[in-house]
Amino acid sequence: MNERFFDNWSTQLRKGMLEFCILNAIRGTSLYGYDIARTLRGIEGLVISEGTIYPILSRLKREGLVGTTLRESSEGPARKYYELTANGELMLNKMNTYWLVIKEGTDAVIKERKE
Repeated sequence: MNERFFDNWSTQLRKGMLEFCILNAIRGTSLYGYDIARTLRGIEGLVISEGTIYPILSRLKREGLVGTTLRESSEGPARKYYELTANGELMLNKMNTYWLVIKEGTDAVIKERKE
């Protein structure tokens, strides 16, 4: 039972972090889906695939947080690149600020309990 609880908790945590990490990955640049997945695969425990990325990117686009451009590729068909919109920048600033508050508070509780 404890393992099932942990699996559920870690799945929910990853889901909550994906949008946040995707938006941060494209901040100041434009990337296509595979590049985003490759960038985020470096985060231990995030467990991400292209099949996970594209539905999130579609939702972020519907929300007006990311825009897309189609670019020709020498390696095959044109690729859809994603970049933050002005609203996406504002939202990401808000999310990053909130994350830092949560992280600092969480770190303090963990540190306090260790001592």
